[in-house]
Amino acid sequence: KRAKALILFLQEFRSPLVYILVAAAVISLLLAHLIDFYVIIAIVLLNSCLGFSQHYRAEKAIQNLKQLLVPKAKVIREGKLKEISSHYLVPGDILIVGEGDKISADARIFEATNLQVNEAVLTGESMPSDKFSAILPAETSLADRENMIYAGTEVVRGNGKAIVTETGMSTELGKIAQAVQQLQPEPTPMQKSLSAFSKKLTAIVVVLAIIVTGLGLIVGMGKFDMFLTGISLAVSAIPEGLPAVITICLAFAIQRMYRANALVRKLAAAETLGCTTVILADKTGTITAEKMTVTTLYTNKKFLDVAELKNPDAETMLLLKIGCLCNNARLEAEKDKEGKEKEYMIGDPTEKALLLAAKQFGLDKSQLTQAEPRVIEFPFTSERKLMTIVRKRKDGKGATAYVKGAPDIILQRCGKEIINGKVTELTVKRKKQLFSAYEKLAASALRVLAFAYKPLSEARAKSQEAAEYGLIFVGFQGMFDPPKTGVREAVQQCKAAGINVVMITGDSALTAKAVSAKIGLKGKVMTAQELDKLSDEELIKALDKTRIFARVSPEHKLRIVNAFKARGEIVAVTGDGVNDSPALKRADIGVAMGIRGSDVARDVADVVLLDDNFASIVAGVREGRRIYDNIKKFTKFLLAVNFDELLIIIAALFARLPLPLLPLQILWLNLVTDSLPALALSTEPAEKNVMARPPRKKEEGILTGMAPFLIAAGILATITTFAAFMLYLPHIEKARTAALTTAVLFELFFVFTCRSNKPIKDIGFFSNRLLLAGVAAAASLHLVAIYTPLSMAFKFVPLSFSDWLKIIPLSCSGLIIFEAEKLVRGKRRKK
Repeated sequence: KRAKALILFLQEFRSPLVYILVAAAVISLLLAHLIDFYVIIAIVLLNSCLGFSQHYRAEKAIQNLKQLLVPKAKVIREGKLKEISSHYLVPGDILIVGEGDKISADARIFEATNLQVNEAVLTGESMPSDKFSAILPAETSLADRENMIYAGTEVVRGNGKAIVTETGMSTELGKIAQAVQQLQPEPTPMQKSLSAFSKKLTAIVVVLAIIVTGLGLIVGMGKFDMFLTGISLAVSAIPEGLPAVITICLAFAIQRMYRANALVRKLAAAETLGCTTVILADKTGTITAEKMTVTTLYTNKKFLDVAELKNPDAETMLLLKIGCLCNNARLEAEKDKEGKEKEYMIGDPTEKALLLAAKQFGLDKSQLTQAEPRVIEFPFTSERKLMTIVRKRKDGKGATAYVKGAPDIILQRCGKEIINGKVTELTVKRKKQLFSAYEKLAASALRVLAFAYKPLSEARAKSQEAAEYGLIFVGFQGMFDPPKTGVREAVQQCKAAGINVVMITGDSALTAKAVSAKIGLKGKVMTAQELDKLSDEELIKALDKTRIFARVSPEHKLRIVNAFKARGEIVAVTGDGVNDSPALKRADIGVAMGIRGSDVARDVADVVLLDDNFASIVAGVREGRRIYDNIKKFTKFLLAVNFDELLIIIAALFARLPLPLLPLQILWLNLVTDSLPALALSTEPAEKNVMARPPRKKEEGILTGMAPFLIAAGILATITTFAAFMLYLPHIEKARTAALTTAVLFELFFVFTCRSNKPIKDIGFFSNRLLLAGVAAAASLHLVAIYTPLSMAFKFVPLSFSDWLKIIPLSCSGLIIFEAEKLVRGKRRKK
């Protein structure tokens, strides 16, 4: 850590302007101008220390956030399933892996179900590798080790269990020194744009500084004085710190977003969020709480309220049993610090709800699974929309397939139904009745799953076709998943901010419509079947009114993202599964779920929601708009007040007057006015109307519409400083002290008008206390420089009370004039 801090400190000296100042200091030393030498070195060190302190804090903030991106791993320790940070994996751990997991250690597979792993990071093979538990020869090449999984690779299908063999740098990936998890802090588009602008401006300023130096020599000024003046003007006028201030601003902004449960993985996302025009949000877990509770059952031609159910019949118990046995969630218990046994659950929220419903009526999963051991699993996928687990029968004669899934899919595969203990044929008429029962549940905003089973012979126990067709229908379980707190308000905020919210779900249109009504989302519902019938052009037109997409797959989601982008929208999209990765990558802002999201989805996302809440996306958009506004404010401030020194010197040379500001005075002005106020502006609170205005256009530059303001401010600052200088001539030292003090105070007062396009009275003078502290600190430093022995180094003289009575009105002129213009403009708008 100390080495990193030292490197960061030394990087503060890697600026061309620092090199120029050091060269000037060396020349001053060689010419025996010791005061100039010491002052220049002191200014370089002080400026570097200020820069280091800010960069160090920003770097520390980013490093702390990186730690939050470490994947979790599911392991079995002491016979219990636990979820731990992947940092704590050790050889010998039993690792549980499933679709979407990023593997964090090398491990030997001993159980696999349709397991496929993407090993491109290790082998270069783009196609997923099938994995088995078979024994292979020791000399088998890395790419052919089908019984091993490796750190850095990703599970794209199925699930399995493996024993950890290597961790950390001992893994295959560690051996070739590749970073498994690393944030790449690339420059944002705004940083690149402003960096390019700064370079162009630097070239112009350097040319002007050379011209000023030449003019000074022509009119008979001293060579050394003009040399230092040229350097000082270049250092003062060039906004070399602009890209750095933006980096610091973004770093602290992502800290604020983290506190609002939005973890930004890429700096560019922080600024892009502010111009989002469409948010495509998953219903389950993002809009709804994903705190599933089974509230209603349907079996034996009856609707049953779980809360009022006392003596369930055999069919109801069978329905609950299938929910328990076709299930990968687990209920575990461990002792807390006080020795009391505490239960906890691990698994998918839907499966947890099914397990709890079964437990409520005395069904214990561990006892059931011991009686009927698992034979094989055919996992759920977004394409299949069903899941099957085949288990041995208690009597050992054959097996039973337990199946759950989307009602329409399950009903298609059922040929029979169990009613009052008898298995009867499932007629077309009865299927319609069952479908009506399902629609009734879905219309009540319930998430509905259908359950079925099928006896199998031992010979056909591992046949997927045998296990999933010709099923016996048992019933439905309806789960209530309430909207998350604050989602309805967040949807209304989006509407006011000109952002369209679109809900995407794999659930039925009826369930989606019922949930959308609860959160105040209005618009047309489109199902996957309707979507498939539309051409791309027709879909783009349909997006005008469509606000809900139901029964969609990840492939549909990608198509919807592409359609919105084709309309010129800035799209934020949420995703949690491995199949959501293409849509997350394609969107302008990919938003992954921090709780229920897969490691793969989090890896490709720009933002991770730590609470999986839609309201956190909206908070992120608000912060994104605030970031952009604040960057624009301090950019406006730095550019508006950095050129008056140059113009004053040019004016004095043409008028054949002495230099109004000496080189060291110019450097002092740059030091006290540029750093603290500009950084404080980056913490400016969000404007009251920040979410009551339409999104800005992505192509809008940070400097758009700023030219009149910058020109007016530059001219006014030059006039006031030059006026203060002329007031005290021919007393040259007092004239320079007055001119510099006027310039310092002008900038410190002027920073307040850069806070907003609204008058100060509307935003509150004391609403940014950091700015007040920064201005007070800068003013105090200047007073110290005037009224202490330090004044000798800068050739300052003390100012009397009457002097201040002249200087303060001049210094306030910029603030007064620009605030008056805002008031006049506001009155005109009201008219």
